[in-house]
Amino acid sequence: MIIYKYILKAHIGPFFFSLLTLMFLFLFQFLIKSIDELVGKGLSLWIIIQLISLNLAWMVTLAVPMAVLVSTLMAFGNLASANEITIMKASGLSLQKLMFPMLIFAVIITYLMVLFNNDVLPEANHSARMLLQDISRTKPTFILEPGKFSDDIGGAKILVRKTFENSNNIEGISIYDYSSPEYRNLITAEKGDIGFTSDFSKVVMNLSNGEIHQLDVTSYVNGYRRIKFENHRITLDAAGFGFHRSSDNAFIRGDRELSAQAMNSLIDTIIVTQKKNRESVIESVRRDALNFNNINFRDTILSQIPFGKDSLKRSKLYDSLSNIRQNIMNKTVLLKSQLQIETQTEKQIATYNVEIYKKYSIPFACMIFALIGAPLGYRVRRGGFGIASGISLLFFLIYWASLIGGEKLADREFVSPFLGMWLVNIVLGIFGLYLMFKSS
Repeated sequence: MIIYKYILKAHIGPFFFSLLTLMFLFLFQFLIKSIDELVGKGLSLWIIIQLISLNLAWMVTLAVPMAVLVSTLMAFGNLASANEITIMKASGLSLQKLMFPMLIFAVIITYLMVLFNNDVLPEANHSARMLLQDISRTKPTFILEPGKFSDDIGGAKILVRKTFENSNNIEGISIYDYSSPEYRNLITAEKGDIGFTSDFSKVVMNLSNGEIHQLDVTSYVNGYRRIKFENHRITLDAAGFGFHRSSDNAFIRGDRELSAQAMNSLIDTIIVTQKKNRESVIESVRRDALNFNNINFRDTILSQIPFGKDSLKRSKLYDSLSNIRQNIMNKTVLLKSQLQIETQTEKQIATYNVEIYKKYSIPFACMIFALIGAPLGYRVRRGGFGIASGISLLFFLIYWASLIGGEKLADREFVSPFLGMWLVNIVLGIFGLYLMFKSS
């Protein structure tokens, strides 16, 4: 027990040190990437702090498994370089027994990360998205980046040369409007402002001193015209802004803003709804088939309506056959529509399942990395942070690239969601077991 406490003590310090270091690196990378989007937009310091704090959640999810690997490598590397593991093994303790406290620590961290990924991370992601949308309500220029095209608005690309921190004014405006299939419009203006309608359904732009260049794609010969204006107002659909009303309703949340339990509940609801729709369509087709089968065509045609006589009855028969034909065509369209709906539903279910498995596979990586780190640190016999972080970075890049690749393949239904999210854990786990028994 004393040896176990000693090994655990050698592991705890490097774990928190590496966790803080990795969090700092992730935070630094986030700030470098987002500095242009946050600074110079007229946002208060408190809003910026809130955005950064909410984004710390996904950093913790990535940093903790990597910190487990770094600290395990450092702990066993230090013990091996000081020949302490050799002494412990000479006293009758195998490498597997020496790894026992590490694995117990990894199990605890895994359990805590599962709770974190299901309870804290979805709420942080949802709050971050709601905060960005609330900012977009009061400051639409937050979406626009000077000197770059923005295609967040459906049917248009917007380029502005300059925005202002304390207002919604913009300068140097170019708008490529391709929302109409018949016309292509290029609108340029020296200055203007941007805002939303009262119900936030439309983006309103008031432009000054500009031109409209319009091309009729159906007639390239005489289909071009240019209009100069002093003041002009255009409205565009705000749905492309990724804009929704702030709400805690789970049904407007994305898959990364829901817990595994909530997504499982949604999947059950989708499956039940899909089953009811399928049964309704099948019952409708079966009912029409029975009606069609009950028609006695032979008696009707040969007996009741001789050729050249009783045109009224023949007309009714033709009407009945036309209705049957129309019903068959309608049912064909209905079946195709149902097939498309079920295809989209299966993709949605696969997306939810991928996210569910991810919430457990990433925390489980803590145990995998502890299984790899201990025998690898013993064999390397170097406990410095540089060597440990370098080896950890290599394994984490392999792990993360495989996880992203598996997620893409699973979303496209090339592989099952379970295989896409858990295959890399299985492979690295087998590799860790091989290293452990080989080192023993």
